[in-house]
Amino acid sequence: MSALWLEKNNQLHRSFEFKNFQEAFAFMVRVAFLAEKQNHHPNWSNVYNRVDIVLCTHDADNTVTERDYKLAKAIDKLLE
Repeated sequence: MSALWLEKNNQLHRSFEFKNFQEAFAFMVRVAFLAEKQNHHPNWSNVYNRVDIVLCTHDADNTVTERDYKLAKAIDKLLE
């Protein structure tokens, strides 16, 4: 797991910054396809060039599970 993900309050958190809104939104689209493929959807927000993602498993009483780590790792790979 990337050291850039922070686990707190039974959630994984990470913020991403991009050059502009277009790059941030393109990243969100790529994450959306990953999430749909894994049937595991993030809580997220976007303001201009910043995307904040929060992961937890709703089916497991909103705690962090292997599904969250798997999606976080896949998201990290998008930036390699």
